[in-house]
Order: sequence, then structure tokens, then C-alpha cells
Amino acid sequence: MTEYYFAPLEGITGCLFRQVHHRHFPQMDRYFMPFLVPHEKRTFNGKELREMDPENNKGIWVIPQIMTNKAEDFISTARKLQNRGYEEVNLNLGCPSKTVVSKGRGSGFLAYPEQLDAFLDQIFQKLDMKISVKTRIGVEDEEEFGRLLEIYNHYPLSELIIHPRLQRDQYKFPIHMEIFDQAVKDSKNVLCYNGDLTMKEEVENFQKAFPGVERIMIGRGLLRNPGLVQEMKTGQVLSKEQLREYHDDIYQVYQDTQCGERNVLFRMKELWGFMIDLFEEPKKYGKKIRKSQKLWEYEEAVNGLFEERDFRRKF
Repeated sequence: MTEYYFAPLEGITGCLFRQVHHRHFPQMDRYFMPFLVPHEKRTFNGKELREMDPENNKGIWVIPQIMTNKAEDFISTARKLQNRGYEEVNLNLGCPSKTVVSKGRGSGFLAYPEQLDAFLDQIFQKLDMKISVKTRIGVEDEEEFGRLLEIYNHYPLSELIIHPRLQRDQYKFPIHMEIFDQAVKDSKNVLCYNGDLTMKEEVENFQKAFPGVERIMIGRGLLRNPGLVQEMKTGQVLSKEQLREYHDDIYQVYQDTQCGERNVLFRMKELWGFMIDLFEEPKKYGKKIRKSQKLWEYEEAVNGLFEERDFRRKF
């Protein structure tokens, strides 16, 4: 049976979001924590401590993600997480942000395969916990992936999560499915697929093409349709009533925990940037949501959307 993972999305899928999502959609198998960046001169800050606090992730299978190109920093951070009860960590080799890449982190680390090999050798020698990798297929050219896969095959990864785009592709250019097919044939590690699965039909088409791949990571598709995995596992399609309950829950949680209207509105507008297309003809109310400056304006716009617009029949 296929396992489904919620991809880490910085600034969105924090512990509050994960709690609410899992409360309404408990079919999700695992959530990946947005990346932690080790700091040489300080310990974890308050936000990071809240994120990794087991009490804030109770009842949810959460995998912390670490982004660094220094083995000693990865080892130190992983041990701190292990001391908090985590049995697995994930190495971020996928983030394509230019700011991250310029520091040789995320997918920028892929430009230095020999250094990456030495990094992996060191962390696997020093750590006694599960380590997975989330990776892109290279930086500039898909031919880079052959060497990268050769490196990954040297190590007993708990799984290799592949987003089959290059760093330079960002999120705009087509997926290189022929490279993922190569990984399916040649990888010695269990594979998980990530990339451009936003609808049930797309997930089903992937499963038909790659029946041996039983782990799928979805990010933006689950922000767009938070009930996607529920639909895949149970056949129950997200309803307007279910979305309303989910919305009201996360809206209340953000009001209870965020400092001021502005922060609450920012977070809710960010979610609506993905969810708005669940409705027929949403443009009018989407604009009202975006322009709202006060909570009462926001609530009026959301109420109008739910009352006046139908759900799309297919999304």
C-alpha cells in the first residue's frame, strides 16, 4: 500500500499547521518538518525548539529535516534531535533557492559530488539513527544524476526522495521523468517520488507508470486540496463543509497563537493562494481575501465565498 508524505514547506507547514491538518485528515502517513539550519554560534532558537518539541507533534509521525554542507553540524543537530526522541532525520539536497544554493547548501551541494560523498561517509560513520535524503537530480544538467545516484547507492539510506528537476529548473520547467525511471532501475535504496502531483488522476497515473514505488511526497498539491490523501486512501472527496471546518480550525489556532491581525492575515492569505481554485468562479472573493486588512473584512470575504460559490466538481 502506498504511503503518503506531506512535504516540508518553509513558513507554512509548521507544527501548528501539522496538528490541524492531521486532526482533519488523519490519513497522512508522515510529515516532514521544514528544514533546520545548524548555527555554529548558538543553539536552537525559540521557534525551532517549538517545532521539534515532541509535545507539539504528538500523535503525528514527523521527520525533522536538516540543511547544511558541514558534516559536523549535521551530526551535532541530529544527535540533539535524537535526544528529543526522533529516530530519523532527513538531509535537504533539494531546496533550489538561490540564497541557499549560493552557500553550497540544499541543491547547491549537488555541484560538489566528491564533497557530498565525504559528507555522507562521515555522517553514516558517526550516527546510529535512520538518515534519508531529499534530492534534486543535479544543478545544471540531468547527466549529473548518474554520479549522484552512484554516491547515494554507497550508503544505507532509509529512503531516497527524488524531485526530478534540476536546481536551475526551480519549479517552472517540466519534470525529468526519464531520470526518475533511471533511479527506479538503478537505485539500491527505497525510493520516494516528489513533484507535480496535485490531483487524484495525476497520482493514479504515476502509480500505473511506477507500480513498484510505494512512497509519494506531496507539497503544494496538499495545500491546494488538503483532502487529497483522504481521497486516495478512502475515496472520500473533500467537501465544502469539510474544508470549512478545516479552515475555521486553523484560522482559530492562528488567532490564538500569532501576534496581531497582520500575522494571522498573512498566513491565511498564503493558504488561500492555493485553496481558492477549489471553488467555481472564485476571482471576486479571492480578490477580497487578498485585499482584506482587518479580520472582520477577511471573515466577510470568506463567508461570502463559502455561501455564494459552489465547489468545483473536479479538482
